Amino acid sequence: MIENHSLANELPEFKEAIHTLKMSNHHFAKIFEQYHNTDKEIHRIEQGIENTTDEYLEYLKKQRLHSKDALFAMLKKHEATTA
Repeated sequence: MIENHSLANELPEFKEAIHTLKMSNHHFAKIFEQYHNTDKEIHRIEQGIENTTDEYLEYLKKQRLHSKDALFAMLKKHEATTA
């Protein structure tokens, strides 16, 4: 079974903050879009819709993790400034 790595699924406690920052922070929205697109590509590969090398799939997973880390840092900063 293929796991769902959508940002809302990965960080459910930040669901409202994700929506707020997507609408108000261009940098967050850009990284969110990159995360989403990378996640979709990984799903297509894992489902066999697209073929690629194991190295490229690992590269994509690292990119997704890097984007998630950046988004998480922005979410934590947003939470700290709005608390």
